[in-house]
Amino acid sequence: MKSNMEPSDGKLRVAAIGDLHVQESDTAPYRELFTEISQAADVLVLCGDLTNFGKTTEAEILAEDIRTCSIPVLGVLGNHDFECGQPEKVAEILHDAGMTILDEQAVEIEGVGFAGVKGFMGGYGRGELAPFGEPIAKLFVDEAMNEARKLENGLRSLRTERSVAVLHYSPTEETLEGEPTAIHQYLGSQRLADAIDRFDHVKAVVHGHAHHGKYEGRTPGGTPVFNVAQFVLKPLFGKRYAVLEI
Repeated sequence: MKSNMEPSDGKLRVAAIGDLHVQESDTAPYRELFTEISQAADVLVLCGDLTNFGKTTEAEILAEDIRTCSIPVLGVLGNHDFECGQPEKVAEILHDAGMTILDEQAVEIEGVGFAGVKGFMGGYGRGELAPFGEPIAKLFVDEAMNEARKLENGLRSLRTERSVAVLHYSPTEETLEGEPTAIHQYLGSQRLADAIDRFDHVKAVVHGHAHHGKYEGRTPGGTPVFNVAQFVLKPLFGKRYAVLEI
């Protein structure tokens, strides 16, 4: 697997970007970028926080830019897309524009499988919150476990030799380096990594959310993880998206 712009025989070029944060005041904010990506990659993956507040108008602005893509577009929602309490409406608008929202489904494109979920908080290792005590604490953990279950089910449904797990929250602390340690538990969950590490066919994981994190890391089982929040990519590569060859 490479992380450059040159195509390789038998490889699928996957462009990934997270944390678009489209606002109501934006005018075609990603149209030019999506046109560029359509020439540089075979698939575009969007890793959540597609809108800034989950507003219908924000989703409609992004939808118009998605319609200009000449390659398949797929991805997941992020926590910002839930802010207005209408994530289903946001997903519907983006779906109508041609984007595949992974959450409850997995897809195959040119021999590469894609499964994904938003993910959730919960922490890592000894700092992972357990389902114990107050009912509200158990509900919190149950949400993290449910997201991990959905991811595992999606990955299990794939019959490809190569696949990509698409997330918003991080499955590993390694790509959170640069964020305050005190908030790591709010930026992801090791339960996501546990689901990923059950499958040898997962060749890469992409996520966003950690604006000040690190680009590369691995799950405990060794699967490569890439933080593709555009705020991480731009200083490193001079562009707001990464291209992985899978």
